[in-house]
Amino acid sequence: MNFQLAMALVIVLGAIYCLAKRYEARLVLITAGLLMAALSLSPMTAFQQFDKSMTNASLIIAICSAMGFAGVVSLTKCDVHLVLLLTRPLGRLGVLLLPAGMLVTSLCAVAIPSTAGLCAAIAPTLIPILVRAGFKPAIAAAAVVCSTTPALYNPGVAHNVFVAKIAGIGVMDLIGLFSVKLLVFSLLVIVGITLVCLIYRDYKKPEAGAAAEAGELKASNLPERVNVLYAVAPLVPVALLIYVSLCTSMKMSVATAMLIGTIYALAVTRSNPAEVTKRFFNDMGKGYANILGIIIAAGVFAAGLRAAGVIDLLINWLTSANEWARVGGSVGPYLMGVITGSGDAAAFAFNEAVTPHAKQFGMTIESLGYLATVAGSFGRLSSPLCGGLILVAGIAGVSPMDIVRRTFPVMLVMLVLAYFFI
Repeated sequence: MNFQLAMALVIVLGAIYCLAKRYEARLVLITAGLLMAALSLSPMTAFQQFDKSMTNASLIIAICSAMGFAGVVSLTKCDVHLVLLLTRPLGRLGVLLLPAGMLVTSLCAVAIPSTAGLCAAIAPTLIPILVRAGFKPAIAAAAVVCSTTPALYNPGVAHNVFVAKIAGIGVMDLIGLFSVKLLVFSLLVIVGITLVCLIYRDYKKPEAGAAAEAGELKASNLPERVNVLYAVAPLVPVALLIYVSLCTSMKMSVATAMLIGTIYALAVTRSNPAEVTKRFFNDMGKGYANILGIIIAAGVFAAGLRAAGVIDLLINWLTSANEWARVGGSVGPYLMGVITGSGDAAAFAFNEAVTPHAKQFGMTIESLGYLATVAGSFGRLSSPLCGGLILVAGIAGVSPMDIVRRTFPVMLVMLVLAYFFI
């Protein structure tokens, strides 16, 4: 092993340590990439990659517009009307209330793809319903946070846009390739959490009069009555993109669909146009800073790895041992998700550095990129450091570790299934 590779290994281990300690992910990835490029006597490669990543038109348009629309949905309270519309019919289902609640949350996840945003919108409502029905708070919280997998059906999700771009296909084409498998994964998560509930004996039918005692948590974020026109708003862009993709020959960008959804939300809620416009553009900026920022940083990190020769070494190794590509694309992002509480940095870094070379070791770019994406997501849901998990733990009044004890076995099984079936 030469000096460059040895130093690159030390820097990568240091980056993993810093991410595990929850240092700023963008700072860690950019610093590590610059250090590796500098020690390889090729510092300009990192800077050139920074320029290239920060001006990537297709990523900026899709991701920023999706984040702008999400901000508008939150501002106009359309998200909570959607939650109320879907939770009202649940009624008294006994133990079946848990999978029913997860199905409702899964539908909301398609329209509200942010894990933290989804949990903030639905947890204050669903967790009290489940607790009053006889479920322990920990399993109620686990049910909410583990229902986020269907978010990958949303074409505005950054990972969909990123993998589709490096694969050279449309976002809707990528979603279509894995739509059935994603549906199976989503349903299996619901089945898994329900089985964990039964195994842990987390459900006990409440006695008469015990509901008030068990359910002091208030669903105070919901309106008194649901407005169907409001509730439909978060689904408008997704429905438009699906319709145009399947039923017409017309092409529609993610940004166009998000803008139409914003106009619809503004029209039906009759909100202040100036406030809606400000929120849309402010959240577009946050999308660039928080999501594209990680993509840019991951690109610099990958450029440093390439300059140090790590990527060539890794590709040669994966080419001679094809089975390890699938292991690396699943176990790597999963472990990083567990360690850091975020599957984004690991999945983006892996997809930036390794996934474009998937054909050299017997896989397609789409499959390897999607495998890394779902593995990082499963790892995040297995971590007590996950932001959405911490949020639902606070609402339920339990420790994050109480939730992880219920989510971890399910997500580990899902990782194994993803390894074999993606």
